[in-house]
Amino acid sequence: MISAIQSHGSKNNFIIIDEKDIQFKPSDEARAAWTKKLCVDTQTDGLLFISESVKAQAKMRVFNSDGSEASMCGNGLRCAARYIAERDQVESFEVETMKAVLHVEQVDELYGDIPTYSVEISPVLFDLESLPLKLGQKKQLILEPVPEWEKDCLYTAIAVPNPHVITNVPVEMINSDSQEKLATSFNSENEWFTDGVNVSYVVELGEGEFFVRTFERGVGFTNACGTAMSSSSLVQVLAGKWRPGVPINIFNDGGRVKCVVHGENDQYDHIDLIGNATFTHHLELTLSENGEAAILKSNETNEDKIYEKMAEASKEYLRNVQPELKLRQN
Repeated sequence: MISAIQSHGSKNNFIIIDEKDIQFKPSDEARAAWTKKLCVDTQTDGLLFISESVKAQAKMRVFNSDGSEASMCGNGLRCAARYIAERDQVESFEVETMKAVLHVEQVDELYGDIPTYSVEISPVLFDLESLPLKLGQKKQLILEPVPEWEKDCLYTAIAVPNPHVITNVPVEMINSDSQEKLATSFNSENEWFTDGVNVSYVVELGEGEFFVRTFERGVGFTNACGTAMSSSSLVQVLAGKWRPGVPINIFNDGGRVKCVVHGENDQYDHIDLIGNATFTHHLELTLSENGEAAILKSNETNEDKIYEKMAEASKEYLRNVQPELKLRQN
């Protein structure tokens, strides 16, 4: 039996498992099987596996609910950062992820007493091979139309290193089935994305304020996607709708975060994603080498009640500034 934590960043839900508590060395097949089983049992989006690192304070691996491994997860990294910070009694440190070592730190609360962390999102890659995306002879896709996808939209493709396609849309389009159809096609057999892609629709709310909804590969629609919100913030800078170095408010179906895009002269090296890291349950699990997993005990914390106050305040704000926007209930 081992202890674990059920958590969320912007209502993107994860179970955190510290591999030092596992009595055997798990295989990736076991990790994938545990993830699929436990995500169904707890209605979470993925598992975060914390292990030792020779490059950083700790290492984080992310497995999606379908058992696939993601190269990064911004919302998950905030949750992992809090776990590592409290375990090791540190406030500012680095975490190793699949493709980068990223800086994380505890920062002032966004709202009330909600534990809040800033995490680095990088690298920022625009070459289409990084996604990968096959689009004729194009090397990049930045604020350009792709008529075969959806007319009247300008698309940007970014890997951070998770692959993203982002477009700003009117509210009636984000309320339609356009995004689901497009994202489903990109994550099925198709001529453009061999490994699938995250698809985000963005609605401008006001100066420095945007709403982002993401269909995540391997998951589907979630309340929020950290790397998507970060990438979407960068797109607003590229489009001249916001400025680098200045916090931008990003609303989502699960609440809100802040992002800061770092760079100048069209050279952007990283983005800060700032938001909650909420622990909702303390779990007791059994995990077996053959992939079996079970929850023996689940004790709820009171932290989510505080977060819900912020989430409701965000929803009320959205109802006032964009009453036509239909929020999803995941």
